[in-house]
Amino acid sequence: MAELLGAIGQNVILMSALTAWFTAQVLKTITSFWKQKAFNLERLVGAGGMPSSHTSLVVALASAVAFHDGLHSPLFAVAAVLAAIVMYDAAGVRRAAGKQAKVLNKLVMELRVQHTIRDTRLKELLGHTPLEVLAGAVLGFVIAYGFSRFF
Repeated sequence: MAELLGAIGQNVILMSALTAWFTAQVLKTITSFWKQKAFNLERLVGAGGMPSSHTSLVVALASAVAFHDGLHSPLFAVAAVLAAIVMYDAAGVRRAAGKQAKVLNKLVMELRVQHTIRDTRLKELLGHTPLEVLAGAVLGFVIAYGFSRFF
């Protein structure tokens, strides 16, 4: 088991991606605390917020593959396409779902006041603004670059 963990820990591409994700989650928690003036532990694992941790992960993955195997690598092509899909989803589909949840939550609150519906709350923070996606992409690239230079 220790040998397996050691081998995984030596995988620069995987470590770049995981470090980017973890760093983004920590930064997301800090920015949430700064905006809300309250600590929210859910921000460490939740979706949405600044920067996009999903974007950080996939951009670090694609960048690390590019630094390790080159831009001509078929593996880079796969990672780059995956990154594009995740970033589109984060800023498009999941963001739209979050906006819809916000509207539905407002309707539920109005109907609850009229005692015609039970209180149900949908998660609103699902997706990302383009700036949050861009910040995640920059973070992911910088971390992958750092790993490629120092490990």
